[in-house]
Amino acid sequence: MNLDDQKIDELAYLARLEFKQEDKEHIRNDLNRIIDFCDQLKSVDTEGVEPLVYLSDAQNVLREDLKEEALAKSEALKNAPSKDSDYFKVPKVLKKK
Repeated sequence: MNLDDQKIDELAYLARLEFKQEDKEHIRNDLNRIIDFCDQLKSVDTEGVEPLVYLSDAQNVLREDLKEEALAKSEALKNAPSKDSDYFKVPKVLKKK
């Protein structure tokens, strides 16, 4: 594929990017390298190769679910800067209309 300034401008428009004229040459070189690499991938023989769905053979590696003691309300509220019986008090965030 031959990349010219018009094609780079089209790609830049689609990606909502702006390039200076001196940057277009660098971009053209990078895009040509990417296209060449993709062409190399086309030549790889993938006959009989199953598609890879997962990167690892590990399946559902989970930890054991253990019951632990929770904090009591009084213990949880002990260090609260502001509290009201069983609740934390926080500053208002939303204003009423």
